[in-house]
Amino acid sequence: MTTPCPPPAPRLISRLSEILDGYDAIFCDVWGVIHNGRESFPAACDALSRAQSERGIPVVLVSNAPRPAEDVKPQLHALMVPDHAWCGFVTSGDATRAELRRRAPGPVWTIGPPRDEPLYNGLGLDRGTVETAAFICATGLFDDERETPEDYRTALGIAAARGLPLVCANPDRVVQRGDRMIYCAGALADLYQSLGGQTVMAGKPYAPIYELALEDVAVRLGRPVDRRRILAIGDGLITDVTGAQDQGIDCLFVTDGIHAADVRSADGQVCPDRISALLQAQGLVAAHATPHLVW
Repeated sequence: MTTPCPPPAPRLISRLSEILDGYDAIFCDVWGVIHNGRESFPAACDALSRAQSERGIPVVLVSNAPRPAEDVKPQLHALMVPDHAWCGFVTSGDATRAELRRRAPGPVWTIGPPRDEPLYNGLGLDRGTVETAAFICATGLFDDERETPEDYRTALGIAAARGLPLVCANPDRVVQRGDRMIYCAGALADLYQSLGGQTVMAGKPYAPIYELALEDVAVRLGRPVDRRRILAIGDGLITDVTGAQDQGIDCLFVTDGIHAADVRSADGQVCPDRISALLQAQGLVAAHATPHLVW
């Protein structure tokens, strides 16, 4: 019996410009690649800008933000992410609104901070409680600076016992805010599934958000684009790398994001063997890897 060959290791690159000849479009993650929630990464923004201006490659931001893209753009501006670093923007919120519209008028029990209210605008949804709702929509924790998913175990247990589906508007489990990791709605969805609840997701790594991005880039190029000629850039294994792999899209895995501690050696150096082991442990393949995005 032959031993199956391990998946190919990603090509470790130092600059985005090294690999762009093979691609017609870029789908780029936002949080963890071009900003950390507190400040933007100028080198990453410059790399995306130059991909567009010097190579003519459109950049579509593909984010698991649980709000429509138009309501996330002010955050990018506040973090000094320049508009010329991208030309299109789709979010998990955009993809999730179609799912919510199908479930209107609900009622819905909403979990998340006030800043995520634009997700529900114009959908005709009534609000309910865990005892009265027809389904749940989670955009995040009410207070992600202090709470953890465990604070929701009792209420989610009641919802699971009632058989309520949970629509998760942000499949991310964690993101890095400054130098801290904070929980996202995906962590609530994991807990809900462990309690026997049903979850529904439209953001990365699921297909609906990629369909929106493909539609966007087709308009910009004036033609459908071959998925094999799209480069997805992201720092999340479960969302970015898995989503790209499932969609038949090459991925550039940015290792200095949420998985930075997993891929560096004791002396702080990026270790290619650790990158490969991390991907293999999840059954994933990335075409390329880089510590951080630079031109």
